[in-house]
Amino acid sequence: MKNAFVTGGGRGIGAGIVEALASESWNVVFCGRKSVAEMETRREQIEREYGVRALYLQCDVSNGDDRRLAVDSALEAFGELNALVNNAGVAPLVRADILDATEESYDRVMNINLKGPYFLTQLVARHMVEHKKNDASFSAAIVNICSVSATVASVSRGEYCLSKAGVAMATRLWAVRLAEFGIPVYEVRPGIIKSDMTAAVTAKYDKLIAEGLTLQPRWGTPDDVGKAVAMLLRGDLPYSTGLSIDVGGGMEIGRL
Repeated sequence: MKNAFVTGGGRGIGAGIVEALASESWNVVFCGRKSVAEMETRREQIEREYGVRALYLQCDVSNGDDRRLAVDSALEAFGELNALVNNAGVAPLVRADILDATEESYDRVMNINLKGPYFLTQLVARHMVEHKKNDASFSAAIVNICSVSATVASVSRGEYCLSKAGVAMATRLWAVRLAEFGIPVYEVRPGIIKSDMTAAVTAKYDKLIAEGLTLQPRWGTPDDVGKAVAMLLRGDLPYSTGLSIDVGGGMEIGRL
């Protein structure tokens, strides 16, 4: 059995990723900002339903001390990490026109969505590289959860779009840096996914989907994203490091 660390794994897309990996016999460390006590029932359910080990950690990925403690705790519990899935992310608290957006909102979103996963990857990658040097058979991979907003402009949440564009470049940077060690780095790019992040704009996207925003006329689900991550971590695309996979129902295909 292999061990995966999924950030933001307690809800939404992250929960879908945890479910998909656990269903394929991955032990899972997942973290979020809820307390350990609040997530204990969820952790027990994963172990009971899938017969794997599960560990929940309270962690703010934008905080360096939290990141280091989370990685240390995961390694202490499981011994090694074969996969990191950088999923934790937030939308702006207020959707503000970029003419009116605040530095406070910008800093919050960028620290959680970009700075956090960038330096968490650094911590975990160092462990993976060291393990790989000592054991050539050790398998490891990293997946970043990006967004269609990396390329589709939304002027009411510019900081979110910028953070995800940064994640897209981070995927390429880490793919280049870790290639010599045989550690692939991938990106999964969700589109309109039914989750708590999109709950406030359900009516807006219901209308856009009905009008043809996506080629496949439905919302995406956390399970759709989880299946894509599981496929990559199975090693089904071993010669494709740096690859970005869209999970958006075809919404990025240009049409006339």
